[in-house]
Amino acid sequence: MKKQLFFTLFSVSFFFLSAQTIDANLEAKVIQWRHEIHQNPELSNREFKTAEKVASHLRSLGIAVQTGVAHTGVVGLLKGKRPGKVLALRADMDALPVTEKNSLPYKSNVIATFNGQETGVMHACGHDTHVAILMGVAEYLAQNNDFAGTVKFIFQPAEEGSPTGENGGASMMVEEGVLDNPKVDAIYGLHINSATPVGTVRYKSKGIMAAAQRFVIDVKGKQAHGSTPWVSVDPIVISAQIINGIQTIISRNSELTKEGAVITIGSIHSGIRFNIIPESAQLIGTIRTLDDDMKQLIIRRMNELVPQIASAYGGSATMDIKETAALTYNDPSLTLKAVNSLKKTLGQKNVMEMRAVTGAEDFSAFQEKVPGFYFFLGGLIQGNSPQEAPSHHTPEFEVDDAGLIHGVKAMVGLTLDYLK
Repeated sequence: MKKQLFFTLFSVSFFFLSAQTIDANLEAKVIQWRHEIHQNPELSNREFKTAEKVASHLRSLGIAVQTGVAHTGVVGLLKGKRPGKVLALRADMDALPVTEKNSLPYKSNVIATFNGQETGVMHACGHDTHVAILMGVAEYLAQNNDFAGTVKFIFQPAEEGSPTGENGGASMMVEEGVLDNPKVDAIYGLHINSATPVGTVRYKSKGIMAAAQRFVIDVKGKQAHGSTPWVSVDPIVISAQIINGIQTIISRNSELTKEGAVITIGSIHSGIRFNIIPESAQLIGTIRTLDDDMKQLIIRRMNELVPQIASAYGGSATMDIKETAALTYNDPSLTLKAVNSLKKTLGQKNVMEMRAVTGAEDFSAFQEKVPGFYFFLGGLIQGNSPQEAPSHHTPEFEVDDAGLIHGVKAMVGLTLDYLK
């Protein structure tokens, strides 16, 4: 019994030290990879060079590699020295149609076409750091593979959403069997955050990020000259009333003391000339919810209100709603184990519980199939306050390279503790 207890304590100590003794050489590599990926961003389902870089690195480590998963996804398989459980680690690879305004030496100057429009391309959400961190984790584990079980590295394309008319992302990877052969027992993922201090992580058990739906409302009116609006049915006026009307679903129908909810119109298209009242208008937006009953209520009320508002003004409107991400749900049992591991690796005071956020993540597609744990990693620029931090998805977005090594340590610690 004493021998067994000694062995157990020794094993725990080994895993703890392994996660902490990642050298500066690997940290420098991770930062360099991040800079290279940041300077060469690629849009969703177009991550060709990024995928090539990842696959080449994994092969150099002796890791079995599969490419072309869900278009450009890369999957690596690393077996430990003894049989055991299978753990998946995920990083998303795609950038955004955002023109960077930072003055970083590794600033992106890439230009591409998105939805028929020329745009800058930028890693404005930190996916470059996610890829670099997981490349670092792969290198460390490949060189220290005295563990039981298997690690599956999932480098995912199109987290930000597939181009119009294409499939992609986590759901497509699941459809193509990324969680099988060998069957995954659990999955971990992280997201860097520009407003969270470096060296800290934030987590929440159960729902941590919202379910998201994309909706398109097509409004039909009657065209007329701008000087004679009385002979028209103005779809722009109808659209304005629809926008105001559906916000009352949040303010008057949703039980906001239970959970938060959001309806946002992000795009309006109508008209071609200043003195012509157009025939039609199109509104595109998103719904974000943290509770399934509230989601169903909002969708039902939108389906009731939108056509009735249009009808009241003499026009008509149809609506199409599609789910883009389910609720990002952290399995409570897995979360408890993961949090204990993070506290051991990063220090108890650096692991903080958070409230749910209304951002969405297609990591949820993996969590619908296997237990998963998703957390936020600190990337706040030194000297900034969280309130001053540049928001994700903006041209000024920036995170501190100093946060990357903590991501590597966290994922290594989580992996070794899960597999031991």
